Amino acid sequence: MPPTQSNIRVDENAFHGYALLIRSVIGGTLMGLANLVPGISGGTMLLAVGVYPQFISGIAEVSTFKFQPRVVLMLGYVAVAAAVAIVGFARLIAMALDQFEWGMYSLFIGLTLGGIPLIWRTLKPADRVSMSSALVAMVLMALLATLDPDRLGGSREPGVASYIMLAVAGCSGGAAMILPGLSGAYLLLILGQYRIIVDAVAFAADAVRSGMWTLAFESLHVLIPVGIGMVVGVVGVSNLMKMLLTNYQRATLGFLLGLLFGAVIGLWPFTQAVLPQVGDVVRGVELLTPDMVEAVDPRYFRRVAVVPPLWQLSVGTALVLTGFGVSWGISRVGE
Repeated sequence: MPPTQSNIRVDENAFHGYALLIRSVIGGTLMGLANLVPGISGGTMLLAVGVYPQFISGIAEVSTFKFQPRVVLMLGYVAVAAAVAIVGFARLIAMALDQFEWGMYSLFIGLTLGGIPLIWRTLKPADRVSMSSALVAMVLMALLATLDPDRLGGSREPGVASYIMLAVAGCSGGAAMILPGLSGAYLLLILGQYRIIVDAVAFAADAVRSGMWTLAFESLHVLIPVGIGMVVGVVGVSNLMKMLLTNYQRATLGFLLGLLFGAVIGLWPFTQAVLPQVGDVVRGVELLTPDMVEAVDPRYFRRVAVVPPLWQLSVGTALVLTGFGVSWGISRVGE
């Protein structure tokens, strides 16, 4: 049976039973994995396993300093499960992006498109309000995709500008993390902070596993501002979503639908590297001399879109379909 609007409606009185706690662990794990992969929405994962309304309601409640034990326990299970998944798989995702970037981006496109049926089934029939909201969201995502991430402060070096950008990225990622259909990792990718954050998490996890705590602490200049921003984003959007889904559900769902369609614009997988020139900005650093240009790691070269050969296009299309099937299939679980 197709989902109705009540599937995403906030339920204030649904924090009881061990089944909810079990689903919270599963949903938190899936949400953590989703937030490592640009394209999958953490909110969709929670929605799929049936804990999304309780999650946003619980966050909104705790942010007003109401601490019911079952609510806090449920949120704790989600948070811990998500953190374990992120730490455990960050290195694997980073390695896959290094070795098979165009294939991973093809998969990300499919994962993104796979969230559309869930929102559409909840939204239909479409009306002027929902379609207008969708159009606004698509335009915003198109504009976001035209930004140059390097000029937004994609630097690994400590500094006020990088801390502010990391906090903004954390806030954006945290906000998107709990919106069904919108990928927090995708926003980090567009803002030029995705690899910085994933690499920092992977570096810290490797250092902890090796018992080198001093090395792990070196990642805190990235992880602390991101964490602060993420808390602000999660709390703020949970309260906002609770209000919007109660009072302006069709406009809100239309906006989410537009975000999904617009997200694909910035994920074209087939690109080629462009050699940097003096005056370019790479990873937040302006290249002032030829020596600085020569020192740039090839992984950080700017890339431009190209038309791929037939074999690459065929494999990419297969990966898009695979990603779509995975994301769509997970969204069907909640039914």
